[in-house]
Amino acid sequence: MPIETSRDGRVFVIRLNRPEKRNAFDAEMTAGLDAALNEFEDDPELWAAVLTGTAGGFSAGTDLAKGSGEPTPRGGNYGVVRRRRRKPLIAAVEGFAYGGGMEIVLACDLVVAARNATFGLPESRRGVIATCGGLFRAHRALPLNVAKQLLLTGEPLDADRAYGLGFVNELADEGQALAQALDLAQRVCRSAPISVQESLVALERVHSADDDHAWEVTEEAIANTFGSDDLGEGIQAFFERREPRWTGR
Repeated sequence: MPIETSRDGRVFVIRLNRPEKRNAFDAEMTAGLDAALNEFEDDPELWAAVLTGTAGGFSAGTDLAKGSGEPTPRGGNYGVVRRRRRKPLIAAVEGFAYGGGMEIVLACDLVVAARNATFGLPESRRGVIATCGGLFRAHRALPLNVAKQLLLTGEPLDADRAYGLGFVNELADEGQALAQALDLAQRVCRSAPISVQESLVALERVHSADDDHAWEVTEEAIANTFGSDDLGEGIQAFFERREPRWTGR
């Protein structure tokens, strides 16, 4: 199964499990994550969740060969990036979180990263843009110039620097991100669930007050980018494992 779930007391653990495709999202994986998050949100016995990948990496985002499927009614893209949640979701990251994978991390509330973790928005290297919140969530979570560097160069950010910049809450030794994220989730669960949920909702309402406009701006950027010749060249170069030859058209 591309999505696996388990329970640890009040904590729900969701694992992205498509390692042969770098945990890239196809329609089945999007539907699976949506269903898992629906279960988490709807079960009053669950107070916090941890979202993790496999030992090799968190997620490379969209499966460029198959696409990630349609946005879901409750979660949007990948079943998560437009979801309005009341309960905390913690990302536990080993290895890479690139493209849509990084945007999923940006949609979480807390981040635990192994020291081998790297975060990136390499869409500009493919002739596309970050379509799932990266254009505005990156600069909320990181200093503006760092967000610009991620988006404009496609170069990754390592875990140590991400921690120093405040994007990562806790650093873990390699192979220990999930265990440390579970510990953090259990610490959250020591607080009153209604207090946690109302605090999270209030923070999100203030922090994301301009999201409707941000999504409109993103849609405009998508329309302008997806009409370019460079889009096809970027995707073709990716599959041919070569440097793209941009024309600027």
